[in-house]
Amino acid sequence: MFNLTPTVRTLLFINLGVYFLETQMKQVIVPFGALYPIGSINFHPWQFVTYMFLHDPNSFMHVLSNMFGLISFGPLLEQRWGGERLLMFWMICGIGAGVLYSGVRYYELHQIDEARIEFRQNPTGVGFAEFYRDFAPEEYDPGRAATATALNRNPNEQSLISAAVEDVNSFYSRTINSPSAGMLGASGALFGLLFAFGYLFPNTELMLLFFPFPIKAKYFVTLYALYELYAGIHQAPGDNVAHFAHLGGLLIGFIVLKIWERSHTRFY
Repeated sequence: MFNLTPTVRTLLFINLGVYFLETQMKQVIVPFGALYPIGSINFHPWQFVTYMFLHDPNSFMHVLSNMFGLISFGPLLEQRWGGERLLMFWMICGIGAGVLYSGVRYYELHQIDEARIEFRQNPTGVGFAEFYRDFAPEEYDPGRAATATALNRNPNEQSLISAAVEDVNSFYSRTINSPSAGMLGASGALFGLLFAFGYLFPNTELMLLFFPFPIKAKYFVTLYALYELYAGIHQAPGDNVAHFAHLGGLLIGFIVLKIWERSHTRFY
């Protein structure tokens, strides 16, 4: 069904092989290789590379969807560029997506940290409620609502203050250091590949499961980018998808192609 080219085949086998290892040793591999936020005790520079080859070990659909994209769009690009250029593009887009996402995540976590420090300096029931409503509305449960109410009624009660401050500190530590804080997956690299396909083969018609009719590659890429932008800005509670990493892959792919064009580098 798919005409797998050598580099695409190698990337496919590496990703599937690493995924199998993850299912057997996830407690070791994921903390080592996932991309943790800058400032986390678990962050290491090599994770900008390793995260690209890891996927959620509890979801085969994660690796399956990324690898399906790779074998769908990669072979034609490899035929045009050659294997070395495809691999270079894949790595640059993946690393670049990780760097851009880390920048966005650093800003988000800095906002949480500032709010945490502000609350610690002035611990009130209103402040406690606003902290969770602003940064984790899905975690503002009846227990925390009761804590906020009790703190409003007894603003000088040290046991309530200590419990609320510890809860906020724990939330921040969990957000930046827990295994779920690490980003996994080849999606950033894949979105760069997707952009390149739409850029170089804009009028190629695609038949996709979620479109009942053929759609040209240029329109598909544009619609997908707009969706990722919307989903990233208006991220729903419980949505753990790194939408800005996807957009980062698209952006890096665009920049790389423009640089290659300007330098008159041959694509094939």
